Amino acid sequence: MKFATYQNNGNAKPRFGFKRNSYIVDIERCANWLNQQNEDINIVDIPSSLKEALKNWESNFEKLSKLDALLSDNNINESDMNGDAIASLESDVELMAPVPDPQSFRDFYAFEQHVRSARKLRGLDMHPDWFKIPIFYFSNPVAMFGHGSSINYPKGTEELDFELEFAVILANGGSDISAETAGNYIAGYTICNDWSARDLQREEMAMSLGPAKGKDFATSFGPYMVTPDELEDAWDEQGKLHLRMTCHINDELISDGNTNDLYHPFEKMIERASMNTKLLPGEYLGSGTVGTGCILELRPENTGGWIKKGDVVRLEVEKLGVLENKIV
Repeated sequence: MKFATYQNNGNAKPRFGFKRNSYIVDIERCANWLNQQNEDINIVDIPSSLKEALKNWESNFEKLSKLDALLSDNNINESDMNGDAIASLESDVELMAPVPDPQSFRDFYAFEQHVRSARKLRGLDMHPDWFKIPIFYFSNPVAMFGHGSSINYPKGTEELDFELEFAVILANGGSDISAETAGNYIAGYTICNDWSARDLQREEMAMSLGPAKGKDFATSFGPYMVTPDELEDAWDEQGKLHLRMTCHINDELISDGNTNDLYHPFEKMIERASMNTKLLPGEYLGSGTVGTGCILELRPENTGGWIKKGDVVRLEVEKLGVLENKIV
């Protein structure tokens, strides 16, 4: 399934839904309507947000799958007892980050080509420990944006960049999770754009601390959380996920990579992130930038310069959808 958090009709309260063809089905309203029709008390106690549902994900995903199965396409335009439509056209809603209010966002550095290129620009060879340890930094969990959101050009920078990534969203939570069992904690996958102010980042990292201020102004996620069953046919025999990853700026192809270049799998990232601490449901773990997945790596002279006000940046990952934002 593909789950979304969204707003519509100018309503500031986020709604929890799932994608069905060109519609986003409102889970709470749909459950209430189906209960009226079927008197099925097992589907009315689904949490009203994805973050809450992730706390007891196995049970809630079973209910959500049942909800999807019970709703026929013929009934998608029905309304609940309050007269609210149980589904809206996706084009009529504002998609937010799938979990707009996570406790944390850890972004890893797990694509070797990008790491090599970034270190080479600083005159550094690959550190041998990079191959042993999935490393990450903490970003700002209150600066989350969804598909279609406008991103304010950050103050103090002249080198605004995108980063083409994908991420997992955690279910249930836990501490000291082993890589062997970590797959049970992956609720789904989403696209991630880790926006970066390269000149601010360069200043802080020269003092061996960071990145922080160079990245804390915005991260985009979306458009949905795609559950692992949707990707079953995208894995190879070596356990690599094969999904094409691209970035277009103003409709021009800039980046073209693949998830199968990921060196450290998400299971290893979860193991590392959960060591000596507790991961919580709804938290994001980012992959880091795919090879060719940013202007820093490609160089601005080859891409028409850094990102400017008015630019539209569109990230696309096979089976995960399109994440597009405009800089304003």
